[in-house]
Amino acid sequence: MKKELHIFFTALMFYTRIPCPATIDHNPDYLNKASRYFPLIGWIVGSVAFGVYCVFNYLVAPEIAVLFSMIASVLVTGAFHEDGFADVCDGFGGGWTKEKILMIMKDSAIGAYGAIGVVLLLLVKLMSTNMLFRNAENTGLNVYIVSFLLLVSAHSISRLAAISIVFTHEYSREDASSKSKPIAQSYSWREVVGAFLFGLLPLVILSYFQWQMLLILIPVFLTRFFLACYFQKWIDGYTGDCLGATQQVCEVVFYISVIALWKFI
Repeated sequence: MKKELHIFFTALMFYTRIPCPATIDHNPDYLNKASRYFPLIGWIVGSVAFGVYCVFNYLVAPEIAVLFSMIASVLVTGAFHEDGFADVCDGFGGGWTKEKILMIMKDSAIGAYGAIGVVLLLLVKLMSTNMLFRNAENTGLNVYIVSFLLLVSAHSISRLAAISIVFTHEYSREDASSKSKPIAQSYSWREVVGAFLFGLLPLVILSYFQWQMLLILIPVFLTRFFLACYFQKWIDGYTGDCLGATQQVCEVVFYISVIALWKFI
């Protein structure tokens, strides 16, 4: 149990800005095993985002509450995944060879592709999340329970989609220059089972109220499949930035898919 707590706090420290015990460090072995808790981190980020939404929805207005909810999720993660998305936009937008793409993604400066991509991504996330919360009022269920489970599911499933690429593809960089490389070295059945358990459980609970929600897995994992194939084609695998970009895109796909599903059921 003590070792599992250490692994969990390693994941919490690596994927968020939440303070952890002083004894926790970036131990490569624990960091590799921490992938099993990556979707569980989505529970935490989603819960924080929902809590902030509730507070500002009570104080001001739903639209402003959604914006502050997004700000909270960015602050909790330190824009970790948004940064990866921006790097992928720059790398694949400006590079035409594996070496050039990897070199651009490693550059800490953000370019035009990355800036435009992040702005558009956040706009889509803002509008879709706002519509998601408004439509939750028409489900006939408790709006807070539905909204909470939707937000947590979006964060956990998108992280499952991202980390599952580690289970099926090879890490692209040949050197050890990336801080994300330790999570790509090896994995066991514990990482796979843990990731899928924590990734799917919130949606399974939500499907108890509306079974059609399970259909959301189809567009999310089709998106994951397309992105993984795209990365494989251009850089023979993936990088940490690719995982961050996958998380962000699959999160948005989740929101849009729920809205589309509610429109036709």
